[in-house]
Amino acid sequence: MHFVIDCLDKHDHLAVRLANREAHLVYLKDFEAQLIMAGPFLDGENSMIGSMLIMEFPSLSAAQAFCDDDPYVQAGLFERVRIRPWRKVLPK
Repeated sequence: MHFVIDCLDKHDHLAVRLANREAHLVYLKDFEAQLIMAGPFLDGENSMIGSMLIMEFPSLSAAQAFCDDDPYVQAGLFERVRIRPWRKVLPK
């Protein structure tokens, strides 16, 4: 099943994001087979303010475990993390 992981950074936490970015990217490498797409949300000045990932997991609990172990989460970067099941319709 696919899941959309939608994360919003805490206000003024760009330094936390940048300090943990490499560890986050290394962490994602272990999940490349499950990764559909990922990238940061940007504000009006093109500064990173959140993350969006679409990934495949067998269950919501597996998606939650992935999020819990993410270096960004461990560093306290996010104000909120939403995990939602998602079904691809288009393009076919």
